[in-house]
Amino acid sequence: MAKPTFTLIDALRETAQRLRNGAHYAWGNHGVCNCGNLLQVLTDCTGKEILAYAHTGIGEWTELANEYCGVSQVPVDNLISKLMEAGLNNKDIHNLEYLDNKEVLAKLPGGFRWLKRNKREDVVVYFETYAGILEEQLNNEVTQQRRNLAKRRAAIVDLPATELLSY
Repeated sequence: MAKPTFTLIDALRETAQRLRNGAHYAWGNHGVCNCGNLLQVLTDCTGKEILAYAHTGIGEWTELANEYCGVSQVPVDNLISKLMEAGLNNKDIHNLEYLDNKEVLAKLPGGFRWLKRNKREDVVVYFETYAGILEEQLNNEVTQQRRNLAKRRAAIVDLPATELLSY
């Protein structure tokens, strides 16, 4: 599962909204497929630009992610970097393209079902569900961090004054 970040959550939701509102979608086109549409939100690139950059590598997004080199500065690697900076890893990129993360599928409205990778409505529900899962994880992380901070503050208050200076 991707690292929950505000950037990724917002991008998944915005991508779903754009697709719902009729954004160009074609699963077989790197620039306007699942990852291509997400990249349009994460970057200032158009679908045509993403397609051109993706063609500096070989294969679908899954293969491109597996061949990724973070220091190469090849245009397609710069796109993969944007996905990874948002919180995704190679497996997440594959899951986004094929809509097959079982954790996301289990949380779909109406329960678990398989989705079609090239069906706009399925991409929308998958992206929205994924964003909801990541948001819940992020909220849980923040809640846990607040609890830990409260415990540390309480421990500091309970320390004798001489120990406070060395804490």
